[in-house]
Amino acid sequence: MEALPKPEVIITHESDLDGFVSGLLLQRLAKHLFGLDVRLEAYHYNNWKLRELREKSAWICDINYESRMDKANWLIVDHHATESRPAQAQMIHDIGKSAGLLAYDLCKECGLGSPELDRLVGLNNVSDLFLEDHPDFVVANDYSNLVKTYQFWNLHALINGRLESLLDHPLLQVMEVKRRIEDPMGLQWSKRNVSEISPSIGYVETVLGNTNLIVHHLLESKATPYSVLLTIFRKGNMGVVVSLRSRNGEALKIAEKLQGGGHANACGATLPRSVKNIPDAVTYLRQLLNPPPARRDIPLNNLETLFSGLDLSQNPRPRAAD
Repeated sequence: MEALPKPEVIITHESDLDGFVSGLLLQRLAKHLFGLDVRLEAYHYNNWKLRELREKSAWICDINYESRMDKANWLIVDHHATESRPAQAQMIHDIGKSAGLLAYDLCKECGLGSPELDRLVGLNNVSDLFLEDHPDFVVANDYSNLVKTYQFWNLHALINGRLESLLDHPLLQVMEVKRRIEDPMGLQWSKRNVSEISPSIGYVETVLGNTNLIVHHLLESKATPYSVLLTIFRKGNMGVVVSLRSRNGEALKIAEKLQGGGHANACGATLPRSVKNIPDAVTYLRQLLNPPPARRDIPLNNLETLFSGLDLSQNPRPRAAD
């Protein structure tokens, strides 16, 4: 392992289990390497874009690489698709692994692996890469739902920052019951409540159930005519958040128009603070994501046809003034 810089801060993605796992693992690695309890910060994409990067040294995980991160003594551990590479910062990047697994690889090189972490990081990898053919896919999504249901910092406080405590946690029983009972009901309701944002984008209303799995099922079964499906949530002080899903990479292009980011087929964005509620969000998205109507220019050779029915004798040309 290449020597890592001593970080002033560790920054991760706040929205999902992968950011949770990778952030806590890097915090543990920094403690092992430098004997420091390095501060952990977590951000959603829009808030992250507003944060100034003043630190001389930092570790970033599960956040899309941007050129502003290219600073000496910075480390980026990420798996989102990018064509850019830093010139000064260190970057550990693999789109075939979750950020949690990349961080865990670093930990294992320093002897920080364990059977419990093997299991937990493996489940996180299955859920974050959405490996639907994996035998642990269903239970992996129960783990993933812990962060989405109870929120990053609440869950962090509950387990006191000790990742192993998530394994077989009692709250997983709640996730299992919600999956069995809520998901089928939520899917049937949402299937009847899809409305158009643009000709290629549909808005899926949700009332209960695992939103990601519901939207995934709608896409896989081609239950709607839209190639991109989005859901909208209001999250406290964050404001209104949009989550986008697709099958062929279209979702990320839409998220980037909304100043968000993520994976090619699974991404999100926070809408401007002027958008106060979900009806406002629908109106805003329809205005932003619908192209203006094409201008219809009349060919010159059609002018004769256009004016052929007019009786110009009733509107003689005015005479020039004497």
